[in-house]
Amino acid sequence: MTFARVSIQTQDFDLSTELARLQAGDQRVGAVCSFVGLVRDRNGGTTGSVQSMELEHYPGMTEKSIEAMIDETQQRFDIFGARVVHRVGVLQPLDQIVLVAVSSAHRGESFKACEFLMDYLKTQAPFWKKEATPEGAHWVDARVSDDAALARWGIAGTNAVE
Repeated sequence: MTFARVSIQTQDFDLSTELARLQAGDQRVGAVCSFVGLVRDRNGGTTGSVQSMELEHYPGMTEKSIEAMIDETQQRFDIFGARVVHRVGVLQPLDQIVLVAVSSAHRGESFKACEFLMDYLKTQAPFWKKEATPEGAHWVDARVSDDAALARWGIAGTNAVE
């Protein structure tokens, strides 16, 4: 059964269901690696400073961009499949925000591909984040550290501001 490689959604996702779909019926799979990102209650500051996070995207464009990221991942690594689920809308601390999962024959390729895809997603996917704090709401800028993580894969990130 074929399922979408990319889902942008407001509702939460179930990790075990997503991983089962990724490997379903593929007897070649010997490894599945996944990363789940959560909304934190801080952004480099005081605990409790982030009350909520709102994510926006351009429907259609975002999915197409992430599909291209998965294609790039499949060209670089020996993987069988990949799945990205990213939530949008208003999220609270501890809510799941993103899932990146990869299947392959061996763990090494799965680990590398999952990390590459997450680094790529973090810097290149067209999402906009707004944090609500006790001081008010503000848009979150891209971070230099995220561009540096992408650079180790030979890709220059140019989104961060100094």
